Amino acid sequence: MSSKPPLILGIDTSCDDTGVGLVALEDGGPRVLANAVYSQSVHRSYGGVMPELASREHVERIRPTLDAALEEAGVRLQDVTLVAATRGPGLVGALLVGLTYAKGLAQGLGVPFRAVHHLEGHIAAAAAEGEPLEYPHLALVVSGGHTHLFDVHGPGDYRLVGATRDDAAGEAFDKVARLIGLGYPGGPAISRAAENGDASAVELPRPLQGQKGFDFSFSGLKTAALLAHRAGARPEDLAAAFQARAVEALVTTTRRAAVALERRAIVVSGGVAANRALREAFADTARRYRLEVRFPPGRLNTDNGAMIALSALRFLHDSASDADFEADAEAYLPLAAGPAPASLR
Repeated sequence: MSSKPPLILGIDTSCDDTGVGLVALEDGGPRVLANAVYSQSVHRSYGGVMPELASREHVERIRPTLDAALEEAGVRLQDVTLVAATRGPGLVGALLVGLTYAKGLAQGLGVPFRAVHHLEGHIAAAAAEGEPLEYPHLALVVSGGHTHLFDVHGPGDYRLVGATRDDAAGEAFDKVARLIGLGYPGGPAISRAAENGDASAVELPRPLQGQKGFDFSFSGLKTAALLAHRAGARPEDLAAAFQARAVEALVTTTRRAAVALERRAIVVSGGVAANRALREAFADTARRYRLEVRFPPGRLNTDNGAMIALSALRFLHDSASDADFEADAEAYLPLAAGPAPASLR
């Protein structure tokens, strides 16, 4: 490893955000020096992400985003001591752009390269500020493509506790927003509409009520919202009701898992973690059950490169290896192998 102070460059192009971040390791711990993100707007007219267009946008925007990150951090590219990029899961074409670009940068700079799991980046983002997290803890990753609950025993040591059986929570937000005419992306649109709605005005089901395990399901809730929309429910009321039920499912299931596994600390990350109603509900649960709930800083909730750099911190003291230069982009890449133990389901 270089004798220069550790400076990690992280790149994420897993979906429709081009993210480049820079993280320095200082005496007080990691510090995010830059977090440049270019969010693609080309997909709005389609109501969802178009993979080919996403790849093209990444190709065009990755260098300007890198330049923006270097300028924000006030460092030179030559100061970087390790390069990391997302290898999966995500859109293969989009992943390939960032992964290939990062490998080229590392080879040109003569520094190590690490291929990182996207979900591990989201979990690591919670350690960007504040005291170090205690182990073991629970990590709920909730976004447009993922809804997973992990028992985290240490950096790189994860056990799957529960996951969505169908739609990811963020995907359900997008679909419901689209069907009631609120636009894309659906999460912020539903959150805004819900502020002027009455959740009690629309009766929606509680997903997986009474389950013994810790899974999530949003498909039935989405269908019930569609039926309520066809029955004439006011969009604002429907948005409020859907948000309330989705938040309730996420918080209740995570809290049940924390009690069952005797975990005091919980990390909640991913794009949906920016939802104000979700944060307020977790804050209330933390007070009632004496839990510690940690969210990443707001700018690190959605996909970004800084979280990839943060997740690569655990590789700083590893011996140099060229193995990751051979890593391929993978659309499906479990973070924890296999299903949750039967005793937890």
